Amino acid sequence: MKVYLIWLIGVIVWNFGVPQATPLEDVLVAIALSFLSIGLKKKLNL
Repeated sequence: MKVYLIWLIGVIVWNFGVPQATPLEDVLVAIALSFLSIGLKKKLNL
C-alpha cells in the first residue's frame, strides 16, 4: 500500500506541477513512475 501511495503522490505532483505537459509526456512519466514503483516493491520486500 505504501508503494501505491508513493506512486499516487508522484502522479498528482506531476499533473499539478506540470499542467502544460502533453499527453505523450503524461504517458512517459506514468511509465517511469510504474517502473519506479516496481523497483521500490522489490527493494522493500528483501
